[in-house]
Amino acid sequence: MDSRIVVIGAGMAGARLARQLAPACDVTLLGEEPHAPYNRVLLADVLAGRYGPEVIALPPVPRDAAEVRRGVRAVRIDRAARTVHCADGSSVVYDRLVLATGSNPVLPPLRGLDGGLPDGVHPFRTLDDCLALAAAARPGSRAVVVGGGLLGVSAARALAERGTDVVVAHQGPTLMDRHLDPEAGGLVRRHLEGLGVEVHTECHARGLRHRGGSVTGVELADGFVLDADHVVLACGVRPRTGLAADAGLTVRQGVVVDDTLTTSDPYVHAIGDCAEHAGTVYGLATPALEQADVLAAVLTAAPGRGPEVPRYTGTRSLTRLTLGSAGAFDVAAFGEPSPRPGDDVVRLADATRGAYRKVVVRGDRLVGGVLLGDLAAVGALARAWEGDDPLPDAPLLHLLTTDGGL
Repeated sequence: MDSRIVVIGAGMAGARLARQLAPACDVTLLGEEPHAPYNRVLLADVLAGRYGPEVIALPPVPRDAAEVRRGVRAVRIDRAARTVHCADGSSVVYDRLVLATGSNPVLPPLRGLDGGLPDGVHPFRTLDDCLALAAAARPGSRAVVVGGGLLGVSAARALAERGTDVVVAHQGPTLMDRHLDPEAGGLVRRHLEGLGVEVHTECHARGLRHRGGSVTGVELADGFVLDADHVVLACGVRPRTGLAADAGLTVRQGVVVDDTLTTSDPYVHAIGDCAEHAGTVYGLATPALEQADVLAAVLTAAPGRGPEVPRYTGTRSLTRLTLGSAGAFDVAAFGEPSPRPGDDVVRLADATRGAYRKVVVRGDRLVGGVLLGDLAAVGALARAWEGDDPLPDAPLLHLLTTDGGL
């Protein structure tokens, strides 16, 4: 077992890996942000004011067994010398290196962004992004959220809870169209509009209007301008692979890894949003945490175990979002929500209560689903999906009853 392990990235995956390795290895965790590792999934709750930043902090990495360096940016990897060089002039030697560099927010090609972000324009990816937006978004101010996917819907909901006048500008035909079918996307829209959010779909943001260095609006492709005191850019994320590429590692969408989460260099690994396994970059918390668990087992495995070495074979996980402050309006999506010829589809819709459930069944297996509302059945359906278990020999309608029929 190699004892000196350096982890670049103190997000959810990197911090979890460091906690598991710390008792057995000499671990150095390099975090670019000044904050202690935190749960990024809960940033919208901080923005909404439901939680303080301290509430979303992750369990600490044991300081007696690991060195956690905050506010330190890795700038170069010397694979020959097995050394990581940092922006502050320091360097760290490793036996094994783990890239947990996460992802960067996608900045759309808007006119007015080429000179940097004007005042009032916020990405929504880090705790600092969240705190800056929370400080600026006063009740009665007007915020335009560019992007109506998972992140944009979360940000819009949180800003509306703060009393901000919110407009969502989404290029797709329905909200969250990467995850939901049109009917479910329409229910999400109705939910947001019930909170006072103004929603524009099938509209393309072309540029930013600003005066004196501060944003004043978002210009759409048809020339219409959405006035804005603040603009939130929620246009997705992209794996952060620059360090890996500069070091000569194989990079496609993400840093390419095998089933042991090893890159093209046998002494370098990658996990989380920056990693590409079997052609897939997940960009979700559950796969990132599972990858951290597998890699911890790989790095602490006894030499010579051969085929018994733990392997990562992929993650079947749900995308889930809670929109109601008390959990009364949840959104969950998994797999393929659009059926193929020959698939069975079971759908229940209750427009009065804003509830919608749809699952796609192929043979005796769940292959996809979309669930909205008070999701008492999501746990049972999630277990059937994640375990790829055969469905019970019962009418398919039972899948959408309270207990999921499982």
